[in-house]
Amino acid sequence: MNIVLHQPEIPGNTGNIGRTCVATGTALHLIEPLGFCLDEKSLKRAGMDYWPLLNVRRYTNFQEFQSCNPGVKIWMATTKARRIYSEVSYGPDDFIMFGKESAGIPEEILVEHEESCIRIPMLPAIRSLNLSNSVAIVLYEALRQNGYEKMQRKGRLHRLDWDGTHL
Repeated sequence: MNIVLHQPEIPGNTGNIGRTCVATGTALHLIEPLGFCLDEKSLKRAGMDYWPLLNVRRYTNFQEFQSCNPGVKIWMATTKARRIYSEVSYGPDDFIMFGKESAGIPEEILVEHEESCIRIPMLPAIRSLNLSNSVAIVLYEALRQNGYEKMQRKGRLHRLDWDGTHL
């Protein structure tokens, strides 16, 4: 599975999304410009010590992203879509794209990919959900549809004895 962020602006959101990608074995694709630096100091300050574990790729623009990933299925998350994210079938190698926090995916890109646009239902008074929450919602539906491939499916409960140590 692949998550694409088109011009993300807030490092904390990208950090949360990166952590989710590491936890799920999902690749993260970042399309510039970014609203923050990805240098080591900035990553540490944002608490992203797991960043070295992340499969992350950067592109200078959407055209470069497309040329590096020809023929892939790209789902585009937008509040303007007709279809709900849970009504489509995701493949294990699909890309799910999200736009920047202040404006979403540019209209000219959405128009070219109208059939692959998806949305998360919400009350009409709300403009949008937080970017990292939106990624988690859609990504986990895609992973569910693909049987959580390669992910731990069963939890491990530990019984504690009276002094709090594991039995």
